[in-house]
Amino acid sequence: MAIKKEKIAPERFAPAVIDSSVSENINKPSLNFWQDAWLRVKKNKGAVISLYLMIFLILMAFIGPMISGRDADAQNVRYQNLPPKIQGLENISWLPFDGVKKNPAGVEMDMYKLKNVKEYYWFGTDVLGRDLFTRIWKGTQTSLYIAFLAALIDMIIGVAYGAISGYFGGKLDNTMQRITEILSGVPTLIVVILMILVLEPGIISITVAMSITGWVGMARVVRAQVLKLKEQEFVLASRTLGNSNGKIISKHLLPNLSGVIIINTMFTIPNAIFFEAFLSFIGLGLQAPKASLGTLINDGYKVLRLHPHEMIIPAIVISLIMIAFNMIADGLRDALDPKMRD
Repeated sequence: MAIKKEKIAPERFAPAVIDSSVSENINKPSLNFWQDAWLRVKKNKGAVISLYLMIFLILMAFIGPMISGRDADAQNVRYQNLPPKIQGLENISWLPFDGVKKNPAGVEMDMYKLKNVKEYYWFGTDVLGRDLFTRIWKGTQTSLYIAFLAALIDMIIGVAYGAISGYFGGKLDNTMQRITEILSGVPTLIVVILMILVLEPGIISITVAMSITGWVGMARVVRAQVLKLKEQEFVLASRTLGNSNGKIISKHLLPNLSGVIIINTMFTIPNAIFFEAFLSFIGLGLQAPKASLGTLINDGYKVLRLHPHEMIIPAIVISLIMIAFNMIADGLRDALDPKMRD
């Protein structure tokens, strides 16, 4: 059987026509460091969901008390220990928002009908009849304030201390590191107790205690990075051009440390929230009638068997805050740390 040969037109062998005017065009837009990092963060679904959750919780901490329209410290003993009740959800039996509670004998009772309460308390009330919805968001506001204050202290004191120590080195570095070793060897709880003896228990004593020891970890991380970066070519070039030490640290070293600083700051915030909650839970933090998530959990723990909602709801809120911040910090670490990049 003969094979039929197909003739190929000669013009198909002609070289391709290339327009030199557009051959060097860059079709994809260039990205700076932060734009590239944001694209990497968006690939992490857990970090993105946690970011939206964190924004929601922060907004609720400020607008939540205004939504309820009640004073966080207003007491009404007649309405004490009411279970949660929410409009629209009260008729769904499997949700715990119908205002029904079991008595010690196991019999379900509608506490709102029993006490002739016409209002709705979305998260219920505490032993003094105070609205838990308002108090929880007020407590979240206080806990976030302490956490962001601790992060600010870390960024100001820790970054400055670590950068100066690592950049100048020598005897100054040895002296500064001995100071950090002494401070890191003193438990923070001891410092808090000492502050309470001098000051009154509350936000001020917790803030002072964090100011004394909380920045040590950040200072060590920054110092280690500065020791590595200060011998790089761009720093040597800046020093050769006659730039001052302050300008080299602020203009060249700190921008290159921004990723490490942000990551450590994001991990500092949930640690500070937990530390404040722990202190308030054991009675060394905020005192009544001020509310924080730690004091609310402590109050709910005392009546956990009879009124579990008074502890469970603030515990859920503080858990969500800590998980969200840790997930965001993990996402930022993956995006900003060059070693973690794929």
